[in-house]
Amino acid sequence: MYTSPKERFFLSLALLIFSSLIGVFAQSTKKPNVIIIMADDLDSKQLSCYGGQNIRTKNIDALATEGLKFNQIYTSEAMCVPTRASLFTGLYPVRHGSFQNHKPVYDNLKSVGHYLADLGYRVGLTGKDHVTKPKTVFPFEIVKGFEPNYVAPTDDYELDDVKEYITRDSQPYCLFVMSINPHAPWTVGDTTEFDADKLILPKNWVDTKVTRRQFVKYLAEVRRLDNQVGDITRLLKETGQDKNTIVVFLGEQGAQFPGAKWNLWDVGQKSSMLVKWPGAVKPGTQTNALVQYEDITPTLIDIAGGKPIVGLDGKTFLPVLLGKSTKARDYAYGIHNNIPEGNPYPIRSIRDTRYKLILNLTPDKAYYNRFMMNPAQKDRNSVWFSWADKATTDPNAKRITERFEKRPAVEFYDNQADPWEFNNLAANPAYQDRIKQYRQKLDDWMKQQGDAGASIDTVYAKKP
Repeated sequence: MYTSPKERFFLSLALLIFSSLIGVFAQSTKKPNVIIIMADDLDSKQLSCYGGQNIRTKNIDALATEGLKFNQIYTSEAMCVPTRASLFTGLYPVRHGSFQNHKPVYDNLKSVGHYLADLGYRVGLTGKDHVTKPKTVFPFEIVKGFEPNYVAPTDDYELDDVKEYITRDSQPYCLFVMSINPHAPWTVGDTTEFDADKLILPKNWVDTKVTRRQFVKYLAEVRRLDNQVGDITRLLKETGQDKNTIVVFLGEQGAQFPGAKWNLWDVGQKSSMLVKWPGAVKPGTQTNALVQYEDITPTLIDIAGGKPIVGLDGKTFLPVLLGKSTKARDYAYGIHNNIPEGNPYPIRSIRDTRYKLILNLTPDKAYYNRFMMNPAQKDRNSVWFSWADKATTDPNAKRITERFEKRPAVEFYDNQADPWEFNNLAANPAYQDRIKQYRQKLDDWMKQQGDAGASIDTVYAKKP
């Protein structure tokens, strides 16, 4: 059929417009990429966007400025392996099997690697990788670039392999960038940025020269962490990946100082989470919605368009991200089993956004941690011993050290009025009904989990 030049021109123009519209539609409906940057033993209170005064974490703060800040996110067990296993599986520690540090998960589980792959995603991980076995449970593509050894004396990294991964093809991806900062031994970073004498110490610490000296080393690694976040976000922008990529920052559990990591006080359990999602999450906002690490995988599944996975402990908080809800869950739960990091010292907890109940299941025993309190290592891990030495003459130091070693069966706190959890309300008559209510809910949760309590904090045979 003959067409005139004018008709061919308008036909070509119509096809061009149609193709452009198809491209725009495809771009708008493409599933978002996800980059999850996770710290290692971060005291989230030190981040300037969370009120920290010792360091300005400008790159992490930028995510808060451009996204949503979570004020009430908690790890269920304040140590690395259980937290990461919960993140990946959407299950609480007793159900995924890693209910002690370095105890492996059960080998019949599925994880985010399966769930997102089923929804068309590539799922990768770079950096700290000690929670990626067995491969049948954690089928991540391991990407070179970041240091995998969390106790390495250096944290050298390169972004070439990360760049290749995020620009490889048009398939959506979820990449976990697992930093080893600021995990001990605190050997990297520029300590000259900080004046030990001017640092503002956490209120649950004893002020000693040794503590301040170690805190300087710790903050230098927080600076390294912030720099890494900046490098990743700049890479996304340089490659054009930022426009359709969700960036999540996670703080993990508290620092390896007495009373934080390996405990169920808030300085151990309370974390940080920032979510930047262009066009979906309102910039510069914050939420008090209660969430746990177990909720992240269900949320990723929801974002990717999947149906809820039956049997997971976590719950999606996508409505919170989209500004459609201010609430995610009613209660957050906590579990601590002390072996292999010390003597048996099982602890359980339950909290809402204000009140928290802690049960120390063997209160007749003293708490002990082999990394901080081993007399044979006093020359290498001396923060605790500097506290203990000062406690012989300083009443406040004595109060803090005794509180750490000798704990009552029941602790109950109003975390709004008492964020450092110094004022135990367990014997206060005004709170007995609430304590009874929380205790019943905690008992119900333990039964649902198959958690027998103190008896599971024991030595287990290692798998071959």
